[in-house]
Amino acid sequence: MHENGTQHEREARFHDNWAEHADIAAVAVRAAFEAPTALENRYILTQLGPLRGRRILDVGCGLGEASVYFALQGAAVTATDISPGMVDFTLRLAKHHGVRVEGVVSAAESLRVPEAHFDALYAANLLHHVADRDAFLAAAARALKPGGRFFSWDPLAYNPVINVYRRMATAVRSADERPLTYGDVARARGHFEQVTHREFWIAALSLFLKYYLIDRVHPAQDRYWKRILRHSPASLWWWYPCRGADALLTRLPLLRRLAWNIVICGRKGL
Repeated sequence: MHENGTQHEREARFHDNWAEHADIAAVAVRAAFEAPTALENRYILTQLGPLRGRRILDVGCGLGEASVYFALQGAAVTATDISPGMVDFTLRLAKHHGVRVEGVVSAAESLRVPEAHFDALYAANLLHHVADRDAFLAAAARALKPGGRFFSWDPLAYNPVINVYRRMATAVRSADERPLTYGDVARARGHFEQVTHREFWIAALSLFLKYYLIDRVHPAQDRYWKRILRHSPASLWWWYPCRGADALLTRLPLLRRLAWNIVICGRKGL
């Protein structure tokens, strides 16, 4: 327990510092879900369906892109994060966009939210930060109504290029991150029904190679996973065939292990 508490403190400090230096005007709320490169979120939107009037819990809200996007679609959103700075930033971002979001400072493993209250729970790049993943998944299930939907997306552990990138990007990621394995999909099946997963970014990872080899942007200088949202469709003409190739590659059991990210979807039992 002491070790978990220490990890929580490190995560909170890291993300408080990120929030302190972030610019509200630069946060790409719509691009995070609508950009051509927002592959995971575009897929999750197809699974979520209409959002108006639904109660959405955004766990590990970060800078608040998802919380504010869902609120702009008419959802009643509660945003939680272990970082007080990130929760405060999310509330200010919501005000900047003319919507209301409820904020709660809470560790993911012990969500301080009502039980059986939410229609859907969304956790982006959260699970690979969590010390006790079973505790989080159990807390997520408690927060959802019967039949409520669970959505998460995180990096996978297997791609050697991404693992090199992670070792180079230490200045822009926290020290305790642990990418997911397929054991985490099995773990989710212990808490939810109808668990499915979808992988993204194999050939499409050529965009990361472009940043490093051609644009000369070091991984420690910029968050590549945010940089991908800044492109116009016209600038990605060369990348679309790579994205198209991934539609096949991510369906092949062995090759999909090389994906950068995995989306896990599930449903709470009735």
